[in-house]
Amino acid sequence: MKIKKKQKIAKQWFYELQKLICRKIEQLEGEYGSNNKFKKNKWKYGEYRIIKGSVIEKGGVAFSNVIGKFPKDFAKKIPGTKKNNKFWSSGISVVLHPKNPKIPAMHFNTRFICTKKNWFGGGIDLTPCLKDNKEKKYFFRELKKICDKHNKKYYSKYKKWCENYFYLSHRKEKRGIGGIFFDYKMNNWEKDFLFVKDVGITFINLLDKIVRKKMFLKWTKKNKEIQLLKRGRYVEFNLLYDRGTKFGLNSGGNTNAILMSMPPNAKWK
Repeated sequence: MKIKKKQKIAKQWFYELQKLICRKIEQLEGEYGSNNKFKKNKWKYGEYRIIKGSVIEKGGVAFSNVIGKFPKDFAKKIPGTKKNNKFWSSGISVVLHPKNPKIPAMHFNTRFICTKKNWFGGGIDLTPCLKDNKEKKYFFRELKKICDKHNKKYYSKYKKWCENYFYLSHRKEKRGIGGIFFDYKMNNWEKDFLFVKDVGITFINLLDKIVRKKMFLKWTKKNKEIQLLKRGRYVEFNLLYDRGTKFGLNSGGNTNAILMSMPPNAKWK
C-alpha cells in the first residue's frame, strides 16, 4: 500500500474516533443531568474540542494532521530525518479531568507519523487520586485482553514501557497507575493499524464503564484536596517530560490544543 493511502486511512480513523469519544462523553453528561457540550476549535491543521462539564470538569479531545519541518536539533531525535527533516503526522489526543475525585483522570492518544520512515504510537493510562483495586484490576484486565488479541508479547512490553514513561524522576514517583504505552510500530502497517483502532475502541469502553460506575458517588472536601494535589503532579509531568507536548511544540502545533491537557485547577503544598 502506498504511503499516501496509508495516511488517508489513518487520518480518517483519527477524525472519526474524535467524534465517537466526544459523543460518548456528551452522552454521560446527559445521563448525569447536564447539557454540557464540547466547544469546537478549528485551526490550520486540525480541530480540538474542549468540554467543561458536570462529570468531566475539563476534557480535551484533539484531532490533528500536521505537515511541516522539524527544527534541526529536534529532528535528530526522530527516526527517518537524517537527510530530510520534513514530516507528516496525524493523530488524536485525549485528556479527561473528572469533577468527582473518585473518578480517575484518563489519558489516551494514538498517532501515525511519517518521515522517511513511518510508524504508529500511542497508549492509555489512568491517574487516580484515590485507590480502587477493583477498578485497577478491571482496567489492566481489559488492556491485556486487547493486547493479547494482537500479540501475546504486547501487554507485558507496553505495560512496562508505560510504567517507565509516566514517572516523575524529580519526585521519584509515578504519575498514576500506568497502562500501556507504545511507539515506533513500523513492522506491518495493516496489523499495526488494526491494533491502533482496537486501542481506540477499548478506550471508549473503559471510559464508559469507569465514569458511569462512579459519576453519582458522593465525595468530600478532603477527597477534592487530594485530587487537586494530584493534578499538580499531572501538570509537572506534562510540562517537564511528556513527549507529545514536546513533539507538538517543536512541530508547529497549536499551543492551545497541546496545552488542553492542563487541568482546570491544581494545587501544590
